[in-house]
Amino acid sequence: MKMRPAGTVLTFGTFDVFHVGHLRILERAAALGARLVVGVSSDALNISKKGRAPVFPQEERLQLVAALRCVDAVFIEESLELKRHYLTEYGADVLAMGDDWRGRFDEFADVCRVVYFERTPAVSTTAIIEKIRL
Repeated sequence: MKMRPAGTVLTFGTFDVFHVGHLRILERAAALGARLVVGVSSDALNISKKGRAPVFPQEERLQLVAALRCVDAVFIEESLELKRHYLTEYGADVLAMGDDWRGRFDEFADVCRVVYFERTPAVSTTAIIEKIRL
C-alpha cells in the first residue's frame, strides 16, 4: 500500500447531490496528505452564496462525506470569512480546492500550500439539478 505524505489537507464544499466529481476531488485531496479534513458548507452559507438552499440538508451532506473512506474528519463551514480560522484550527498543511476557485484562496499561502484541482469535465451539481427539473 502506498503511503500518503505527512500532513493535514483541508478542503471545503457543499457536496450537494453527491457525484463522481466530488469523489475525485476528495480522493485527490486525500492523496496530498496523511489526513483529510472536509468543511461541508452550512445550509445558511449556501443560501447566502448561491441564493438557494441545497437539495439535501447539511446534516445529511455531512454524514455522506464523513462515510467516505478517504475522509478522516468533517465539520460544518459556517462562513467564507472563517477560512483562515479553519486552516489554523485544523493545522492544515495544504488547502485543496476545485479550480473554479482558482486564485480565490491564494491569500492563505502564508498559512499552508494552496492547491487547485481541475474539475471533472461535464459534471456539475447545478447541471444535474437542472436536468432533474426538466
